Amino acid sequence: MTGNEYQKLAARTMNPALTRRDVLINGVMGLCGEAGEAIDIVKKHLAQGHALDRDGLIKELGDVAWYLAETATALDIGLDEVLERNIEKLKNRYPEGFSAEKSQHRQAGDV
Repeated sequence: MTGNEYQKLAARTMNPALTRRDVLINGVMGLCGEAGEAIDIVKKHLAQGHALDRDGLIKELGDVAWYLAETATALDIGLDEVLERNIEKLKNRYPEGFSAEKSQHRQAGDV
């Protein structure tokens, strides 16, 4: 499944009563909320001695994907393009692959 295919299917479950502005707000707030739920699972594993809830974390990642798709929809951009732009940014930032040295010496505003 491509990102755009996912986005189209996910859009079927978006609230049709929301304005584009409200879809944008809901999408970004949802991203923050779901990311918080994901980190809570990892926190319980790393700091509280729980077994890693792998299935729970996968479900939260799916929720993050849903809100990412909703936010992209609000911006009238396909999820494939969002993902492609991110890879291009990373290629420019780390043309030889990740480097701790390059990461530590990035300038503000670097791509």
